[in-house]
Amino acid sequence: MRRPILFSLLLLALAPTAMAERLALVPDALIDGLSDHAQRGRAVLIEGEYIVDVVAVDTLSPNVKQIALPGQTLMPGLINGHEHPLIYGDNYQNAHLSGSSAYKTLLGLAALQGMLQHGWTTVRVMGDADAFFGNQDIARAVSEGVHQAPRITGAGHYLSITGGGGDINYLSPEQAMISDGYIVDGPMEVRRAVRREIKFGSDWIKILVTGAFHSVGDDPKNVAFSPDELAEAVAEASRHGVPVAAHAHANAGINQAIEAGVRSIEHGTYLDDYSIKLMVEHGTFLVPTIYVGDYYAGTDKLLAQDKNDDVYLNYREEWLSLIGRAHRAGVKVVVGSDLGGYNIDPQAYAREIAVLTEAGLSPMAAIKAATSVAADMLNWSGQVGSIQTGHWADLIAVSDNPLADLSLLENPTFVMKGGQIVRWDEAPQQRASYP
Repeated sequence: MRRPILFSLLLLALAPTAMAERLALVPDALIDGLSDHAQRGRAVLIEGEYIVDVVAVDTLSPNVKQIALPGQTLMPGLINGHEHPLIYGDNYQNAHLSGSSAYKTLLGLAALQGMLQHGWTTVRVMGDADAFFGNQDIARAVSEGVHQAPRITGAGHYLSITGGGGDINYLSPEQAMISDGYIVDGPMEVRRAVRREIKFGSDWIKILVTGAFHSVGDDPKNVAFSPDELAEAVAEASRHGVPVAAHAHANAGINQAIEAGVRSIEHGTYLDDYSIKLMVEHGTFLVPTIYVGDYYAGTDKLLAQDKNDDVYLNYREEWLSLIGRAHRAGVKVVVGSDLGGYNIDPQAYAREIAVLTEAGLSPMAAIKAATSVAADMLNWSGQVGSIQTGHWADLIAVSDNPLADLSLLENPTFVMKGGQIVRWDEAPQQRASYP
């Protein structure tokens, strides 16, 4: 007789979590991250952290608590596929030398919280200006419920060759400088660096396959890593089930990285038709990070200002055309802002979505690049990036119709992460302007 009594007591103990209050979000229109058109007359039902259904508004039970979002469009929370929250100054090659890891982590947390307030519920970090693992520590604290910030995935550091885009190339050889990434030469050093990244919480590996535009003393048109070094990075990461993101500008480096099996190409500045063909064949994602160059073009904020300006003042239109060609061919394009953290106005991040339309993506395709396509790249399609039953309730609302004005995404009126409301502004009363 004791077993049924104990079983009944267990059910009673579990009942409060099993019977969380059901909530309905009722917007003027719904963009689910998958469909090609916005939907009217739909409500999203939430229980606890999760979406439990998407239903017609006229079928809602009167017993369900409702949050009306008049004049607003409800969407999946945005995903930033390439971000650097710990960079707190424009000149990132010096910033990591003047602030401790703890200081940068505190500023990075504030930057991420600002991003969450502006609709970014998931962020992939791509190596940061930190000798230690500040982003991974933030991710741990967020997962433990200590702080509210976006869901975080990504690489703590990049891997660079000696003299490459991650090295410090503007000081005399007498100076012993600490880089903010791993300077590795040869397959054995690459393997060791990959293992260290994974040991301390990185769930992506980032490798600087070519030179960079924002660093001094290297050439973005040069290929940095040899084929055997790159192959070792991918092979070692794959043994641990960790994907590789390849920073690659030079065409030969792009193609080499795709053929080696990386999951994403970051930037892809000098891609061509063969690169596009390879990306389609291998299912490689492209994260072009366009707006960061616009942000810095014509300023004096970068040590390598001339390199940045050269590509953005003389090559931008050709690059945008190639990105559009890649998208039309079937390459999966993902939004990534590539901006720093604390000193950046959080509204700026969404401008990467709008810039993709200059490359030929439709407004809906650009939104998908920051939602469902980005989730696919992260292998999180069953959890984030679209409004579906069983997904986390990561949702945002914007006033009116973002398909007619993507700048609305810069300042959402409502943000929810995991069923918790983190922002709710006064709602407009007019209906959203859809055709």
